[in-house]
Amino acid sequence: MRTIALILGILSIFGMLLGFIPCLGAFNWINIPFALIGLVVSIVAHGKEDGTSKSNAMAGIIMCSIAMVLGFARLIVGGGIF
Repeated sequence: MRTIALILGILSIFGMLLGFIPCLGAFNWINIPFALIGLVVSIVAHGKEDGTSKSNAMAGIIMCSIAMVLGFARLIVGGGIF
């Protein structure tokens, strides 16, 4: 589950970067809910109690949070479309 959290975080960062390309800013309307799902999965994966490292889940939390905040900021600057 922690690996899935990391993969979702990486994909949400790539989606956010795609949304920064001019005229593709509306892609963030798809990426923000995707990053929210990744954030929930990452938090659940981080909360599981066992003795292994939780670095993948923490990286997923950080990447999904960054993708959501910057994607939302991009939507505000672009007026929700551009």
